[in-house]
Amino acid sequence: QMELEALRSIYEGDLCFRELSPVSFQYRIGENGDPKAFLIEVSWPETYPQTAPVISMDAFFNNTISSAIKRSILDKLMVEVEANLGTAMTYTLFEYAKDNKELFMENQPVNTVTSVSNSIAIGTPDVPASKKKDKKEQLSKTQKRKLADKTDNKGELPRGWNWVDVIK
Repeated sequence: QMELEALRSIYEGDLCFRELSPVSFQYRIGENGDPKAFLIEVSWPETYPQTAPVISMDAFFNNTISSAIKRSILDKLMVEVEANLGTAMTYTLFEYAKDNKELFMENQPVNTVTSVSNSIAIGTPDVPASKKKDKKEQLSKTQKRKLADKTDNKGELPRGWNWVDVIK
């Protein structure tokens, strides 16, 4: 209970921290747009802190990270868990992961999306890709008449045209 209250007060207002339940927490290491950011989920078993917490990286957020890197991060976190067994360690694990983020993710390839730009050679005129003009939708006389009946003389639908009839 004391560790739960401490975590809530420490991470109050921190957008990276999320309490999934009173015994399960997520913490995002890195900024939202960072390709080397990852998410750690820590769950406390019944006998925590005498037994190790369950640490998971199975969140959808981590899909871009290779399984070897995930395994490496979990192994390093488990070493930290062994060192802190018997004490409240959730905050320690999150801070350890934040401090060693670069070390954890050093072998992770960065997948960047490159934008494709049109290159125009010097001396060639700028020709539009499509010479076709967009055609307007052709309506028949009856379609036009129905449309005109639905709208007022300004082309706008009357007030309440999409209201639900409660009586029906």
